[in-house]
Amino acid sequence: MYTYLPRVVDHELSELLAHVPAILIYGAKGVGKTVTAEQRVVTVVRLDDPAERALAEAAPAQVLERKGPILLDEWQRLPSIWDAVRRSVDDDRSPNRFLLTGSASPVSPETHSGAGRIVSVRMRPLSLAERGVEQPTVSLSNLMGGGRAPLDGETNVVLADYAREILASGFPGLRQSQDRALRSELDGYLLRIVDRDFEEQGRAVRNSVALRRWMRAYAAAVSTTATFETIRDAATSGQREKPAKSTTTAYRDVLERLWIIEPVPAWLPTRNHISALAVAPKHQLVDPALAARLLGVESSALLSGTAATVKERVSAATETEHTLRDGALLGRLFESLVTLNMRVYAQSAEASVYHLRTHEGQHEVDLMIVRGDQRVIAVEVKMGAVVTDDDVKHLRWLRDKLGDDELLDAIVITTGTHAYRRSDGIGVIPAALLGP
Repeated sequence: MYTYLPRVVDHELSELLAHVPAILIYGAKGVGKTVTAEQRVVTVVRLDDPAERALAEAAPAQVLERKGPILLDEWQRLPSIWDAVRRSVDDDRSPNRFLLTGSASPVSPETHSGAGRIVSVRMRPLSLAERGVEQPTVSLSNLMGGGRAPLDGETNVVLADYAREILASGFPGLRQSQDRALRSELDGYLLRIVDRDFEEQGRAVRNSVALRRWMRAYAAAVSTTATFETIRDAATSGQREKPAKSTTTAYRDVLERLWIIEPVPAWLPTRNHISALAVAPKHQLVDPALAARLLGVESSALLSGTAATVKERVSAATETEHTLRDGALLGRLFESLVTLNMRVYAQSAEASVYHLRTHEGQHEVDLMIVRGDQRVIAVEVKMGAVVTDDDVKHLRWLRDKLGDDELLDAIVITTGTHAYRRSDGIGVIPAALLGP
């Protein structure tokens, strides 16, 4: 018998539905939107079913008058239903009436924004806490409160476990699959993006090989700020003619509308504490398992380092060391996994996730967790168990720049076994021990 796996977003949904009439849950295919929404409704209208969609298009009022709460699944298949919900909410603002789920933005929405009527909630793949990898002992929400409380906790989760979790994926429907079956399902997920989802977004793919190469190059750039021109060059290395910039821009735009790529924006403080900050985003896919699969790596290769360099994975013809930032692939995929976790937990705490980098790269902080009042937690990600003074030099620099009033905390996320605070006050937290 199927048992629902509770999600961090459940608390947010419960809090909102007590007060608002309609919520849109959005995110990439397979993250669990429909199953989560089904726990809260009486009636389900599946708009990816042609018969249900035809009825909703012909008689939207009749569909919306069914016993509620009502789930309108894959609403983007019938964009007009959005305005029907909005008008229904205008007539009756009772809370907890509608849930809408969508795995893509409509191509030509031609809809009202829904502001003041429909609240949007992002849903992502499973975090480590949701996967049940370990019982967290440190709460990001508590850290966001400031005070820099003592940290404790111990875990048996080690580097090899994190490598397995990167490859195992945070898509709930794939968690029971292993080895060849899992690889086949991830391949099928990626194939559907190229063969079907692009077309459904109104963008015909004339050269599927070129698109796959671009996606592979983007995967190789995860956790870096490589330019899109650099990614395009890496995807076409050894070829005389490169696709037009407008073509690769369209790739990016569609993948963003499908919520497959989700770059981490650069943090620009509202007060002028730091000059010469770079504004380039840091690249991330919705799930590090997709990046690993695009690059064709498995657990043994990640741990041994045999597939560690970007140029080995993107193209043997890539000659320059700086084409994409070279380095251990596992380290960048581990940062991608931590970024996923931080986004899930930060959303629960009503915070946002950014990164910081100065123009010349003298100072970088992997992740910045920013509250609504612009106070922040600075996060470094280290694929190792031992944290040295050199590992925290950028955190110390930032603390000197911001001061204790604006810097709520500074932490290093590791693959170690214990959570603790260093003598300089910087927290050290194994990834598995951090939760919402």
